[in-house]
Amino acid sequence: MTIQQAQATVDEWINTTGVRYFSELTNMAILTEEVGEVARLIARQYGEQSFKESDKGRELGDELADVLFVVICLANQTGIDLTEALARNLAKKTQRDATRHHENPKLSQQAGRGKE
Repeated sequence: MTIQQAQATVDEWINTTGVRYFSELTNMAILTEEVGEVARLIARQYGEQSFKESDKGRELGDELADVLFVVICLANQTGIDLTEALARNLAKKTQRDATRHHENPKLSQQAGRGKE
């Protein structure tokens, strides 16, 4: 599915199953909540926190899809073509960061390794 197709699919779902879009402010709050759920799961899967009973059965892919869904809702209701926006954003990053990351000693292959 392309980003454009995803935007159309979400719009169709919202206008049929979902009835209508929530307000932009409500969707921003929902997005924050969903990002928090991603953070919680990552802290347990990849960090030091242990799982609670309520965390069991949650999947990172599903939580990330929740975030993507709300981002698409916000784009749709504010008239943003995410395909175009992403292309512009990548072009900006490519120009701005053409050498920055390669010159960052923290990102070199040796960075972060202990003394051997």
